[in-house]
Amino acid sequence: MAFTTSNGQTRSSLAEINITPLVDVVLVLLVIFMITEPVLQSGIEVSVPKTRTVKEITEQRMVVTIDRDQNVYLNDQPVNIHDLPQKLLQPGTDPAHQSIYLRSDASVPFGVFASVMDVVKQSGITNVSIVTQPENTKGTSGNGGN
Repeated sequence: MAFTTSNGQTRSSLAEINITPLVDVVLVLLVIFMITEPVLQSGIEVSVPKTRTVKEITEQRMVVTIDRDQNVYLNDQPVNIHDLPQKLLQPGTDPAHQSIYLRSDASVPFGVFASVMDVVKQSGITNVSIVTQPENTKGTSGNGGN
């Protein structure tokens, strides 16, 4: 589209799309999602043990959680440990091919952890991944600071 200025010169309008506001909105949304994603992962507060080798969680599975008060949850829903085998079994799937994550607070006694693991194994599920947190290895060499 062309127009004439008061000097008599003919100019054309610039039809450029300004993407700066779009980039600003996208970056704000990205920051919001990055902050809220860990909160949405699980609503149960659990301090999982720290280990040196941690595998990144890549697929969605059912999560069995034991909190510090030794309450058992299945996907953020409280469950009686005796009802856990029936609730773990998904209709139409073979339990031998089913896999779950097991999260446990670091303060939970091993006996309680072993009991929940035994109940999971009784349901026929043998692929159980234990959720841990990466250990901070920076500055913890343990050599006394030579």
